[in-house]
Amino acid sequence: VQLQASGGGLVQAGGSLRLSCAASGRTLSSYVMAWFRQAPGKEREFVVGISWSGGSTFYADSVKGRFTISRDNAKNTVYLQMNSLKPEDTAVYYCAAGLYVITPTPTYPYWGQGTQVTVSS
Repeated sequence: VQLQASGGGLVQAGGSLRLSCAASGRTLSSYVMAWFRQAPGKEREFVVGISWSGGSTFYADSVKGRFTISRDNAKNTVYLQMNSLKPEDTAVYYCAAGLYVITPTPTYPYWGQGTQVTVSS
C-alpha cells in the first residue's frame, strides 16, 4: 500500500490544520492507521492510532483533547484534525499503516512521505 500525506502548513499558535493520508494500491479498510511526528533532532514520536473499523483510537497524552483522528474507508483516507496548535507541535507528520493492533512504536510496515507542520508563536 502506498500512502500520501498532505495538509501541512504554517499556522499561528491556537490555530487548526487538517492532515490527510490517502492510500493507493490496496484498500485501507484492512489496516490499522497511525500518525507519527518528528521534530528536528528528535526521535519519531507516536501521535495517534485508529483501528481498521475506526471503533478504537489511542492518543498520545500530549495531543489528547486537541487532535482527532478519523478514517473514511470508502475514500481510502485517514484524517488528523489538529486544533489548538502549539509551537511544540511543529514537526514533520507521517502517516503509517499496519496490521492487527495499534502500537505506539514506529514499527509499521508502510509509511507516507511526511508533511511539514509549523506552528508559530
